Amino acid sequence: MISLIVAVSKNNIIGNNGVIPWKIKGEQRRFKELTTGKTIIMGRKSFQEIGRPLPNRKTIVISNTLNVVADNCITVKSLIEAFDLVKGEEEAFIVGGGQVYKDSLSYTDKIYITVIDKIIEGNVYFPEIHKADFVKTYEKKIEGKIPYTYYTYERIMN
Repeated sequence: MISLIVAVSKNNIIGNNGVIPWKIKGEQRRFKELTTGKTIIMGRKSFQEIGRPLPNRKTIVISNTLNVVADNCITVKSLIEAFDLVKGEEEAFIVGGGQVYKDSLSYTDKIYITVIDKIIEGNVYFPEIHKADFVKTYEKKIEGKIPYTYYTYERIMN
């Protein structure tokens, strides 16, 4: 199963000049809980922003220009090549960035999305989810200085 995990602002921003434009206590907890022990797939820019493979996860970096050499990390040239490497896995996660999200959305079985309850400036947007293709299966509001809501959407199988 290919899952996508993302946090977005109310105006669909996911990044600003190569960085996540917010720091909200606890907001990344769901990411860690869901992806630990699994494979994560990301683009070069996302990998460079993080600066290293995340612990307790297998990392696949998509890049034509960078070859990451690290434990539990492999570089591939395309999204399809990444998908070939995760065939048979119970769940693998697309974790960014903008272009990888856009390219992978049509292959995605499940979307875990955190919506930050704030308009935030940025220059990288999350692509529009075609709601007719998915059903919402989970929603949980988290109160705080900047509230956010966790949602899960699952692809409707025709």
